[in-house]
Amino acid sequence: MDAMNRRTDRSDGAGAAPRAARDTDVIVVGAGPTGLLLAGDLAEAGLGVTLLERRPAEISNLTRALVVHARTLEQLDARGLADELIAGGHPLTGLRLFGRATIDPTQLRSRFPFVLVTPQFEVERALERRARRAGVTFRHDSEVLDLDQDTEGVTVRFRTAEGLGSVRAAYVVGTDGVRSTIREAVGLPFPGRSVIRSLVLADVRLAQEPDSPLTFNATGEAFALIASFGGGWYRVIGWNRHRQAADDAPAGLDEVRELTRLALGSDYGMHDARWISRFHSDERQVPSYRVGRVFLAGDAAHVHSPAGALGMNTGLQDAANLSWKLAAVLRGRAPDGLLDSYQAERHPVGKQALRSSGALIRIALLPTGPGRAVRALAAELVNRVRPLARRAVRTLSGLGIAYPAGPGAHPLAGHRAPDFRLAGGSRLYELLRQGRFVLITPAGEPGVPQAPASGGDSSRPADDRVVTACWRSERRTALLVRPDGYIAWATDATAPAARTAALRGAVAHWTGTEDGASIATALTPPAHAADTPAGR
Repeated sequence: MDAMNRRTDRSDGAGAAPRAARDTDVIVVGAGPTGLLLAGDLAEAGLGVTLLERRPAEISNLTRALVVHARTLEQLDARGLADELIAGGHPLTGLRLFGRATIDPTQLRSRFPFVLVTPQFEVERALERRARRAGVTFRHDSEVLDLDQDTEGVTVRFRTAEGLGSVRAAYVVGTDGVRSTIREAVGLPFPGRSVIRSLVLADVRLAQEPDSPLTFNATGEAFALIASFGGGWYRVIGWNRHRQAADDAPAGLDEVRELTRLALGSDYGMHDARWISRFHSDERQVPSYRVGRVFLAGDAAHVHSPAGALGMNTGLQDAANLSWKLAAVLRGRAPDGLLDSYQAERHPVGKQALRSSGALIRIALLPTGPGRAVRALAAELVNRVRPLARRAVRTLSGLGIAYPAGPGAHPLAGHRAPDFRLAGGSRLYELLRQGRFVLITPAGEPGVPQAPASGGDSSRPADDRVVTACWRSERRTALLVRPDGYIAWATDATAPAARTAALRGAVAHWTGTEDGASIATALTPPAHAADTPAGR
């Protein structure tokens, strides 16, 4: 019996139809990195997940994304995957942005103070193995046609080589890329514009190895990036101001050589191209990441230029934000309203990614003359003005992302939790691999009582909702960390009785017990908060 059928005999406890009325709990459309991480999270939470993908089962060794930033590595660490990817990739201690401007990730307070160069297909392989182990039902060669949703669920229709099919779930998440069928099916616009045309991508071999596994430069007349992704193959991404052509115009190796010589001063003996393509880069974002029971994540929700390498990273972080909320709702620990916080928290982050990548690409493409002086000045500021340099590296790495916490919240609430070392030799992100909230208290402080196996006080958190740990140091702050590694609640109170009551109340409030609405209320900021800057 497959994982989907094992889970159709229970009610989800959240006011939706019994699971027997559905084929699965969640349908994820698109088996790229975003969809794979989301599907794996949900399946590990004990939910039924069906993943629909129009491509065949084999993961392509052609790749678009090449860089994994520190915050994404932390999210992968919380799933036990980061060390594996680092072992097969190339950690870099600097990343060039434009001209001589570089960011220095070594200053980051993270277990991963670097930029990891590794191809997207390696990230996909690791995430797919995890998803399959967790019981995700994969349906490849399945082209989604449309969907219908009602108050109890969503039905998705698709086409395979054998004919037409359909599957029904409580929720659907479209992670199906820039040409998202799911986005079109729910009638969402994708406003924006093209920011750069006639980009060329190629996978080639080189006679001369570059000095770095990731080499980049922009002159205003051209830019080029060369990245190694193993097996002697290199990905080239480039643009030549004087060679603008339509997306369907042929691109050849001579053109790739020319633009790399213009931008980098050498083509490194480029030969044996196995794939060359031309495309354009847009800046677009949907106005809403949710329509009823349908959600969008990754490139289906937002796209931007490749500058800053934010695309795959932002999508993976979308998935980490949404997955625990879907699990809480489907397991009856929070009302459906909790899911509105996905829009409130992630839409501003997507907007910031568009702004950041847009600013980088526009500075890089300033033409010669006055533009060269502006680019040189901007590079000097990034390299020498420390507050600006810190802000730049925290923005691109994702460590600067914080979410609105609401009035009266502790200053730490809404911010990313670093990978604290805890008593007993454990780390926070090792504990987060259990998919639960983590409560950190000073050593010797009264703990939070767990709910009995049956009956008893329903205001106490069940033991599968929270992990408790103690500080290794003398720190007195108590923290409750969300499953996605952001701080939900904190207190510095020292009066024992008041502190213990606040601690127990916070855990009950956030993990969903006697008042399931409280978690949704805590995460739903005022309407204007969605427009606040994401990075603090």
